Amino acid sequence: MAIAGADDEAGTPLLSETVNGSVDYRSKPAVRSSSGGWRSAGLIIGVEVAERFAYYGISSNLITYLTGPLGQSTAAAAANVNAWSGTASLLPLLGAFVADSFLGRFRTILAASALYILGLGILTLSAMIPSDCKVSSCSSPRFQVIVFFSALYLVALAQGGHKPCVQAFGADQFDENEAKECKAKSSFFNWWYFCMCFGTLTTLWVLNYIQDNLSWALGFGIPCIAMVIALTIFVLGTRTYRFTIRREERSAFVRIGNVYVRAVKNWSVSAAVVADAEESLGLVSSKNSQQFSFLNKALVANNGSCSIDELEEAKSVLRLAPIWLTCLVYAVVFAQSPTFFTKQGATMERSITPNYKISPATLQSFISLSIVIFIPVYDRILIPIARSFTHKPSGITMLQRIGTGIFISFLAMVIAALVEMKRLKTATDYGLVDSPDATVPMSVWWLVPQYVLFGITDVFAMVGLQEFFYDQVPSELRSVGLALYLSIFGIGNFLSSFMISVIEKATSQSGRVSWFANNLNQAHLDYFYWLLACLSFIAFVSYLYFAKSYVSKRLNTI
Repeated sequence: MAIAGADDEAGTPLLSETVNGSVDYRSKPAVRSSSGGWRSAGLIIGVEVAERFAYYGISSNLITYLTGPLGQSTAAAAANVNAWSGTASLLPLLGAFVADSFLGRFRTILAASALYILGLGILTLSAMIPSDCKVSSCSSPRFQVIVFFSALYLVALAQGGHKPCVQAFGADQFDENEAKECKAKSSFFNWWYFCMCFGTLTTLWVLNYIQDNLSWALGFGIPCIAMVIALTIFVLGTRTYRFTIRREERSAFVRIGNVYVRAVKNWSVSAAVVADAEESLGLVSSKNSQQFSFLNKALVANNGSCSIDELEEAKSVLRLAPIWLTCLVYAVVFAQSPTFFTKQGATMERSITPNYKISPATLQSFISLSIVIFIPVYDRILIPIARSFTHKPSGITMLQRIGTGIFISFLAMVIAALVEMKRLKTATDYGLVDSPDATVPMSVWWLVPQYVLFGITDVFAMVGLQEFFYDQVPSELRSVGLALYLSIFGIGNFLSSFMISVIEKATSQSGRVSWFANNLNQAHLDYFYWLLACLSFIAFVSYLYFAKSYVSKRLNTI
């Protein structure tokens, strides 16, 4: 892949990008130097800030809307939130495939943004349905619910096209073959997440208050307007962007799929024949070449063969699987902050002044706030210090960064379990076990440490996963790489929903009180948190094992 500048020799703008995501011209150094870099990346980051503002404007307070206006139980609402979040995190796989194979990242972003605006508009209209129409007076009692969930999943579909492409397109503005821009790209992932959290903070401080105290329709309508503005800004910056040029006639999907197919067809070939094929093609014996050596059978020409480069592409994708799997528990832990953490906060003392109570969903702002504070410390202080010892451009490796985040998430769940034990004890001491609507005389600020740890773990694990999956896939599949990272959280949300359903059924049998009872003073969220803490520790140990044996696509990056 090469990098193209803003215009070709005839002055054709970047909108001449072809259907398959490539462009039909070669860039000149002078033109390329006037495009891309932090200027273009800054515009793209601005679009992401607006998108996150819109997304968290829905997700952060969704459980409150489901248990309030829609009247769902706590367990049902948590399952619905996890199902929607999981779908929204898995759909980027579809969006990335469309972008990398057909439309290209730029056009996929345009289409996804338009779909986002449509979904948010319908969501706003659903919240404007009169309250008497929601239950009885409409021709269909479930009309408002149907409209709401249709719009909700339309937003999830739009996010599936938007999320992987915007970040990959932003990283594409830096040339990894130039030392200065390669270093800038490493910082890009830090500052991308830093700026994104400002959008989240604004959501949690402003939109949640509007939704809880003024109007849900207004709370959903403002993100719609923000996305219209973001799309306008993105289009205005068109001539400043860099695009990648596809050099291969066949797409990366076809090349990688061909390796797997050839390996299966040659499954019965002897080791001696494979060794001869390796030698004839000049495959040097190394740790890289011997890992997943069964794929080397694709080099045998009996049924058609592949090149060494194609073989390495296929292996680089397969190497991601153990890391992907061991990060799933981290994703399950990550799913708890917008669901049970929020419901806990709703039961506690939230008064700031005699006339003002903080919204329980607003507590999630401490995740974003800790990220905003910690990322500059990490990027400007910790990394330079680490760089002086390790002599690596990134200070610590991507896998070390991810592992640190997973361990901190384990500590966060331990603290969450201890705090919930104290909340339950306080409710018991004050005789509030059978009073679900009573306020437990325990400050909501007790929840802040677990939120702060969630923010710090994001700086390590979340940003590390973004950079890792972008860096370790073939360059033509970088949208797919970021979609794979997002799919961790999609599957994690589904796993969380599945665990909740199973535990809900198991613990509510024979008339017993469920761990997730609507009356949280009788429930046992602390048991659930201890279970997640144990699973997190097991996942951390597993991650260390696989990370130690991981073979990087490039030397000295892992």
